[in-house]
Amino acid sequence: MSTPTPITALARRWRLEIDMSSAKDGSDWQLVPGITSFTPAAEPNIEDSSSYDSEGWAENTKTGQSWELGVTINRKVNDQTKVYHPTHEAIRLAAFSSGSASEIHVRYFDRNGLPEAYEGTALVTWAPSGGEYTALDQVELTLTGTGPLQLITNPVAA
Repeated sequence: MSTPTPITALARRWRLEIDMSSAKDGSDWQLVPGITSFTPAAEPNIEDSSSYDSEGWAENTKTGQSWELGVTINRKVNDQTKVYHPTHEAIRLAAFSSGSASEIHVRYFDRNGLPEAYEGTALVTWAPSGGEYTALDQVELTLTGTGPLQLITNPVAA
């Protein structure tokens, strides 16, 4: 039996959902549709902890971590009822709020069921792209983590 040749994963494998429940307890996950770009980052803060004891070798210590999602969406609207997609609107409203209303509970995961999956709370930056008269209505989102980005079991894993 031959061994299958590995293939390269595609960037579009990510699925982003937000918790639409008022309690933000993960009881009402809904899709954020129309994503055209998705860039996750989880950067550690590393400090030089070198001393004379290291005999000239640098030593480093991880002292913290931050996370962020860069997301571009095509804005979805129901032109009959004149409303934006509910998750898009919830994200926009959070961007213009303060206190706990400015936080959204998010999770993102591999839509094909591979093991990568994460969950956390984020603050929102909402920046419409604008453009020419032929352009789509796109919005650039920055979701800045506030608190830990937790590893979770992928909700679509077999």
